[in-house]
Amino acid sequence: MSKHYASAQWEGALQNGKGKYALKSSGYEGTVHFSSRFEDDKSASSPEELIGAAHASCFSMAFSHALDQEGYSPEKIHTFAEVSLTKTADGFAISDILLKTKGSVKGIENEKFQEIANKAKDGCPVSKALAVPSIRLEAELE
Repeated sequence: MSKHYASAQWEGALQNGKGKYALKSSGYEGTVHFSSRFEDDKSASSPEELIGAAHASCFSMAFSHALDQEGYSPEKIHTFAEVSLTKTADGFAISDILLKTKGSVKGIENEKFQEIANKAKDGCPVSKALAVPSIRLEAELE
């Protein structure tokens, strides 16, 4: 089993506060704000944007592998994720994720390309995780 780590910290109330996150392996750090999540402020990331990056990365890797397993040699897979955050009666929820992908793969027919892409979408670990039946929590009060 492979484990991966990230952390996040939020300071202050939701609308006036600020947050930051860090990815342990790469050391990458970023910021999140209320306005970057719920308004049109693009000066920081949002959890949904991070989910989109994870999903696009996972799908591109899964698709490349699936093509290779079928005997095709992908030259490049580029995937863009559009994650929609929607206000519902119960609060906010991710209502839709659209993956838009382009692939450079020689010798493949479009029908086969579409078939393999759909299998990769369903088999991608992040696609599966977004419907995870259990989210565990360990909470400690300081």
